[in-house]
Amino acid sequence: MRLHFEKRKSLSIGALFLVPAISFLASLLLTGLLLVAFGADPMATYAAMLKGAFGSGRAFTETLVKAVPLMLTGLGVGLAFKLRFWNIGAEGQLVVAGVAASWVALFWNSWMPPFLLLPAALLVGCMAGALWAGIPALLKTSLKVDETLVTLMLNYVAILFAESLYYGPWRDPKGFGFPGSAPFPDSVLLPHIAGRAHIGLYFAIALALILWFLINRTRWGFELKIIGSSHKAARYQGISVERKILAAILLSGALCGLAGATEVTGISHRLQQGLSVGYGYTAIIVAWMSQLNPLAVVPVSILMAGLLVGGDQVQMKMGLPAAMSLVMQGMILFPMLAGSLFTEFRIRRAGKAAKDAQTMAPGGAA
Repeated sequence: MRLHFEKRKSLSIGALFLVPAISFLASLLLTGLLLVAFGADPMATYAAMLKGAFGSGRAFTETLVKAVPLMLTGLGVGLAFKLRFWNIGAEGQLVVAGVAASWVALFWNSWMPPFLLLPAALLVGCMAGALWAGIPALLKTSLKVDETLVTLMLNYVAILFAESLYYGPWRDPKGFGFPGSAPFPDSVLLPHIAGRAHIGLYFAIALALILWFLINRTRWGFELKIIGSSHKAARYQGISVERKILAAILLSGALCGLAGATEVTGISHRLQQGLSVGYGYTAIIVAWMSQLNPLAVVPVSILMAGLLVGGDQVQMKMGLPAAMSLVMQGMILFPMLAGSLFTEFRIRRAGKAAKDAQTMAPGGAA
């Protein structure tokens, strides 16, 4: 019996919720087998991670701290993926935006009114992220250069550029030799909600709602869906494919850039080592787990942030490496990718599929 994959004509609403849930349970099972191999109790490990991430008010606020950049980069990556533009460069877009926002905070305060500094830092950070994403987008649309490699390589350019600044000309002369810029003025710091959690959370939730509306309720979003399905069909409909892709990727980079701007203005309050910790790469998992749905990005980001925060508890209480949380992220990704295959395709027997096609063909049997 020969089987093959057949693309679904319409996506089942039930499958959109059921497949991610089953995929997540499968990832917990796979991770549990790995924990057993390390001699750890899976249930005790999961309980420790859950308590470490959500067991107290302080723990929850720390989870939100990590969730905010994941939400923003997840939204940006998900938007690009809808167009089948594989933006692997969210990490670099986040970092270069952090550099740009730091530039505003450090050097614009001498002439700009204090009440304008924070909006300017966030805006310039978004612009920097957009421009950084625009490089591979322009190469893709004009020269057909593969975006996967370009976006990935630009990550390292951005990270090394940031390091050259806070190790060199931007290093704080009063920092006792430690790498990092001078502290930002108070007027450029994001207000906090609770603990270290800041109002960037509100930005992320609002942008998720706006992006969902744009994608599902506007002509612009409808055209993006057509482009993601088929460039040929989009051109047949009179859609300017290259122009739409370029505009959408600029927006994708701006969202990732806002993540970097909020990190330096809301958390570190200076440019220093630790800006690049992998949020842009984890955003890829967030986007796929969310099925590229902006509204789903918010809870999924909180879940992934919980894995990161809970990983510290795994190290302290279970005696396992803190990197176990990263392993769990990978364990989540592979079942999710497999699950997305079943969301878009169904498995059919070759003989039955051929018979159905003959029945549906003009002049076929009723």
